[in-house]
Amino acid sequence: MSAAVAAIILAAGRGARYGAQSNKLLVEIGGQPILRCVAAAALASRARRTIVVTGHARHEAEAALHGLCVDFRHNPDFASGLASSLRVGLAAAGGADGALMMLGDMPGVSPSTLDALIAAFEADKDCAAIVPAFRGKRGNPALLSRALFEQVAELEGDTGARDLLRSAKGVVQLPVEDAGILADVDTPADLLRFRRS
Repeated sequence: MSAAVAAIILAAGRGARYGAQSNKLLVEIGGQPILRCVAAAALASRARRTIVVTGHARHEAEAALHGLCVDFRHNPDFASGLASSLRVGLAAAGGADGALMMLGDMPGVSPSTLDALIAAFEADKDCAAIVPAFRGKRGNPALLSRALFEQVAELEGDTGARDLLRSAKGVVQLPVEDAGILADVDTPADLLRFRRS
């Protein structure tokens, strides 16, 4: 049976490690902003909705996704850290059965990987989450079941769901052949690696 899964793209942070000169999510790879690459992957997947949580440089992020069928949700409290953006995204997911928690600075994750996560989620109705792993190493995005939404919404500060996913029961690790689940753009050197690959 098909599950209603929302893709939630977290794009609210300042990207301080990249440097203050530019918003890393707007830097281009292959002629498109990083954030647009991430959104395009979500839209090409079986996710029912794509929600983009904005914060820092809100209007620039929205402009980078002009013309795409995404739902924007602004997090005015983005400076408090990642947890506040998780709450905004999950609140926007409404009655979804699950949520793909995507990072706006990971342009290498393929739509087929997202679909594999959704398929694994549909096949295991008792799972709390599906986490992708490349050669044994866990990466992003994780697909959270509705059963975890409340616990994730209680997180505070600059904390993602990683620790929760390590301790929660029913978390399934899904092997994938996609190194993109481990690669984010935190620094200009990371960007150079993407452009060369």
